[in-house]
Amino acid sequence: MSEDKKYEKSFGLDMPMDEAIKRIAKVTKKEVNKKDENTKIIKEGEEQLVLFKNKEIRQVFHENEWHFSIVDVIEAITETDRPSKYWTNLKSKLFKKEELYELSNKIIKLEMKASDGKYYSTEVVNVETLFRIVQSIPSKKAEPFKKWLAKVGYERIQEIQNPEIGVKRAILQWQIEGRTEDWIDARIRSIVTRKELTNEWKNRGVQDKEYGYLTNIISCETFGIDVSTHKKVKGLKNHRLRDHMTDLELIFTMLGEKSTTAIAVSSDAQGLNENAEAAKAGGKIAGGAARTLEKKLGKRIVSSDNFLSGGNRINDPKQLALIPDKE
Repeated sequence: MSEDKKYEKSFGLDMPMDEAIKRIAKVTKKEVNKKDENTKIIKEGEEQLVLFKNKEIRQVFHENEWHFSIVDVIEAITETDRPSKYWTNLKSKLFKKEELYELSNKIIKLEMKASDGKYYSTEVVNVETLFRIVQSIPSKKAEPFKKWLAKVGYERIQEIQNPEIGVKRAILQWQIEGRTEDWIDARIRSIVTRKELTNEWKNRGVQDKEYGYLTNIISCETFGIDVSTHKKVKGLKNHRLRDHMTDLELIFTMLGEKSTTAIAVSSDAQGLNENAEAAKAGGKIAGGAARTLEKKLGKRIVSSDNFLSGGNRINDPKQLALIPDKE
């Protein structure tokens, strides 16, 4: 277990990914009060043809997600004239790998219309599983296909129909960008704690425009700097700070926000002032834990590391000095 994972576990932040996504969906449902009359709900079993580099790929809507014909995808990115045979061989190799054996439970068979107009039982998978399969295919078209999949894989599906869709889209994009699984796990959990906190704020009389003020209180107590300064340290301008945090930055952000939520609930904080007090107390809890770790590491948790490509920094970030102990 990595050091980051140990800290997550010790703080009670190590929830499984499936649970995290479900909790995000639960809060999202509360945020969406009513359907948009213009929102078209996709029906179970609806089929479509989508094009990748002029190759037709069949997709079918099943259990609130698009599922894609595996043999169609293989034909499109390998240009083999025997996609079924290729898939049989690839499937055998994948299932022999222990870490990919779980894929066997995610491949399902659905009736799909073939080019002859008849319906046949066809092996299909959702976007996430297809992404993993494509990673195992040695083809120069694999990378362009991943980007294409990120674009079309969730098209027309609204969060009102499937509240998990937004986070799944984000996960796929982070995978394409090469983020580590540990980072993605931490980022998803940070979305859970954030959504649950803002949901509490909303229920406790805090206005949307006041969220930033409370967030800055937590940040100052946790890291010793506000959000704006944190972005400057990372050389960010028009970028979301949390998408560029390190694993440790995400963990302590979560701790501050989870602590704030717990304190707001236990004290029944109402309105801006009382929730500001809860934010200060929650941030202090995370800040105390952060200072302890920083002493062991000999450096600040706040880091100039980001995920920008070269040359996109707006300044020359530097490592912050350790925060001295208060007398």
